[in-house]
Amino acid sequence: MIDLRHVTFSVPDENSPESGAMKTIIDDLSFTFEKGKFYGITGPNGGGKTSLSKMIMGINPITSGSIFLDGGDITDLEITDRARAGIAYGFQNSARFKGTTFRDLLSIAAGTDDEKALIRIIARVGICSLDFLDKPVNAKLSGGEIKKIELATIIARNPKVAIYDEPDTGIDLWTIGPMVELLRKEQAERGTTTLVVSHNRTFLEAADVIVLIKEGKVAYSGDLDGALPILTDLSVCTFGDICEGENDAECYR
Repeated sequence: MIDLRHVTFSVPDENSPESGAMKTIIDDLSFTFEKGKFYGITGPNGGGKTSLSKMIMGINPITSGSIFLDGGDITDLEITDRARAGIAYGFQNSARFKGTTFRDLLSIAAGTDDEKALIRIIARVGICSLDFLDKPVNAKLSGGEIKKIELATIIARNPKVAIYDEPDTGIDLWTIGPMVELLRKEQAERGTTTLVVSHNRTFLEAADVIVLIKEGKVAYSGDLDGALPILTDLSVCTFGDICEGENDAECYR
């Protein structure tokens, strides 16, 4: 369980003529992500979705407030300590490491170089080829391949909380369905609290709870049916459809 209590995240406002002016990205936000649930975090661009997820991971240091993991205060913990405590993070644009193979990364994540253990992990992700383990994690990998590698390294750690920032970035439409199934299966079998930042309807339909972030606050939490009218009012084209005309409500098909 992740419990956010009055968290605020502010950065210097470079567009303000006033010296020392700050811009608030996350504004006095309180919310509890319950253990073992799948959350779809969505909302307008620039609303604070990614900033919120990075605050939980410790990438963005909070300006004020507190963050608790399973009742323990992790507000002052660094990223490494939060990872050790059981939080994992998947970036929108997955990292590539020159001179490093998938086997190297997976061994570090799993805490073992036992090949049988690594094979069991890649099988969970849907990687059938043992040769894939020795692929260099470099620019030659496709978007789908690098996402599978990132998913495998997250799953290898069996995290308490798994955060995925727009995991459909750079992958084809046919990969999204199996990815959602994978995240749901891991959530169900291992009780992983899963947070997915996304505008993609497939992820949002799979979620137990939709959390709509607008202007740094939770504008709505509940089911997808309840979120759709709000998203339409915000003129947010969330599901990747091509909008024609001026009415973005046409996007929700």
